[in-house]
Amino acid sequence: MVYIALLRGINVGGKNILKMAELRRVLKEEAGLARVQTYIQSGNVLFESSEEKSVLCKRIEQVIESAFGMSVSVIVRTASELRSIAERCPFTEEELAKAAESSVGESLYVSILQEELPGEQVEKLHTTDFGEDKYVILGKEIYLLYSNSSRNSKLSGRLDKLGVPATVRNFKTLKKLIDLAAEMEQDIP
Repeated sequence: MVYIALLRGINVGGKNILKMAELRRVLKEEAGLARVQTYIQSGNVLFESSEEKSVLCKRIEQVIESAFGMSVSVIVRTASELRSIAERCPFTEEELAKAAESSVGESLYVSILQEELPGEQVEKLHTTDFGEDKYVILGKEIYLLYSNSSRNSKLSGRLDKLGVPATVRNFKTLKKLIDLAAEMEQDIP
């Protein structure tokens, strides 16, 4: 099975610096993962394994802490789950076009959660005014559409306070990971 591990907060703003070549080596040699590859410097790891996601998630977190001395939240999804995340994007073409016109940089993101949000956290999100920024919660994902910029958005700031391990990726990165996973799946004997 092809999996994608998404590491939270790697190589962002000069913190948690982790060289991808070293990460690949450690995940192969110490975590026993097969065909490990990374995409860009922000902690996107594709690999093959026959083990369960929960086991893999814990092992990757432990190996990173042991090898690099950093505690990092890791969220693991199958290639199929990642495709489903992209396909379920809840925003209309009109909403996407409008946000793309007004946004500085990328406008469409997804926050991928380790578990579903507790009801009280969902309520807190629903009672907060985020201006023109929009979000939709679907299971263990929160789809985000920024009208200006993700950097200064109240919505981005609120996501860090939800109490559930999560990591955010823009849709360009998500689609590239899906393409890379598809290539790996084609090469599975």
